Amino acid sequence: MTKESDILIVKDANGNLLADGDSVTVVKDLKVKGSSSMLKIGTKVKNIRLVEGDHNIDCKIDGFGPMKLKSEFVKKN
Repeated sequence: MTKESDILIVKDANGNLLADGDSVTVVKDLKVKGSSSMLKIGTKVKNIRLVEGDHNIDCKIDGFGPMKLKSEFVKKN
Protein backbone atom coordinates (compact mmCIF):
# COMPACT_ATOMS: atom_id res chain seq x y z
CA MET A 1 0.00 0.00 0.00
CA THR A 2 1.35 3.39 -0.97
CA LYS A 3 -0.22 6.81 -0.97
CA GLU A 4 0.48 9.14 -3.88
CA SER A 5 -1.19 12.57 -3.84
CA ASP A 6 -4.22 11.42 -1.79
CA ILE A 7 -4.82 8.32 -3.96
CA LEU A 8 -4.72 5.03 -2.05
CA ILE A 9 -2.84 2.34 -3.99
CA VAL A 10 -3.41 -1.21 -2.74
CA LYS A 11 -2.03 -4.34 -4.43
CA ASP A 12 -3.09 -7.96 -3.97
CA ALA A 13 -0.81 -10.98 -3.36
CA ASN A 14 0.09 -11.09 -7.08
CA GLY A 15 0.78 -7.35 -7.43
CA ASN A 16 -2.49 -6.45 -9.19
CA LEU A 17 -4.05 -3.10 -8.28
CA LEU A 18 -7.24 -3.29 -6.22
CA ALA A 19 -10.10 -0.78 -6.31
CA ASP A 20 -13.32 -0.21 -4.36
CA GLY A 21 -16.03 -2.64 -5.50
CA ASP A 22 -13.63 -5.37 -6.70
CA SER A 23 -14.16 -9.04 -5.96
CA VAL A 24 -11.26 -10.99 -4.45
CA THR A 25 -10.46 -14.54 -3.34
CA VAL A 26 -8.64 -15.53 -0.15
CA VAL A 27 -5.29 -17.26 -0.96
CA LYS A 28 -4.45 -18.59 2.54
CA ASP A 29 -6.39 -20.14 5.42
CA LEU A 30 -6.92 -17.30 7.90
CA LYS A 31 -7.84 -17.54 11.57
CA VAL A 32 -10.73 -15.27 12.52
CA LYS A 33 -9.92 -13.35 15.69
CA GLY A 34 -12.53 -13.90 18.40
CA SER A 35 -13.96 -16.99 16.71
CA SER A 36 -13.09 -20.68 16.46
CA SER A 37 -13.77 -20.72 12.70
CA MET A 38 -11.37 -20.06 9.83
CA LEU A 39 -11.59 -18.40 6.43
CA LYS A 40 -10.67 -21.12 3.94
CA ILE A 41 -8.57 -20.80 0.79
CA GLY A 42 -10.83 -19.90 -2.13
CA THR A 43 -13.40 -17.94 -0.10
CA LYS A 44 -14.83 -15.29 -2.42
CA VAL A 45 -15.26 -11.74 -1.14
CA LYS A 46 -17.40 -9.32 -3.18
CA ASN A 47 -17.61 -5.53 -3.18
CA ILE A 48 -14.51 -4.65 -1.14
CA ARG A 49 -13.76 -1.18 0.22
CA LEU A 50 -10.19 0.06 0.55
CA VAL A 51 -9.23 1.80 3.80
CA GLU A 52 -6.02 3.07 5.36
CA GLY A 53 -4.22 0.93 7.93
CA ASP A 54 -2.49 -2.42 8.04
CA HIS A 55 -5.80 -4.24 7.43
CA ASN A 56 -6.58 -2.26 4.30
CA ILE A 57 -9.63 -4.13 2.94
CA ASP A 58 -13.04 -3.65 4.57
CA CYS A 59 -15.67 -6.19 3.47
CA LYS A 60 -18.63 -8.38 4.38
CA ILE A 61 -18.18 -12.14 4.02
CA ASP A 62 -21.20 -14.46 3.82
CA GLY A 63 -21.33 -16.57 6.97
CA PHE A 64 -18.80 -14.38 8.84
CA GLY A 65 -20.15 -10.82 8.64
CA PRO A 66 -18.13 -7.59 8.48
CA MET A 67 -14.38 -8.08 8.47
CA LYS A 68 -11.08 -6.37 7.70
CA LEU A 69 -8.42 -8.20 5.67
CA LYS A 70 -4.84 -7.57 4.66
CA SER A 71 -4.37 -7.23 0.91
CA GLU A 72 -1.41 -9.65 0.94
CA PHE A 73 -3.81 -12.55 1.63
CA VAL A 74 -6.18 -11.99 -1.33
CA LYS A 75 -6.01 -12.11 -5.11
CA LYS A 76 -8.18 -10.22 -7.57
CA ASN A 77 -10.79 -12.27 -9.49
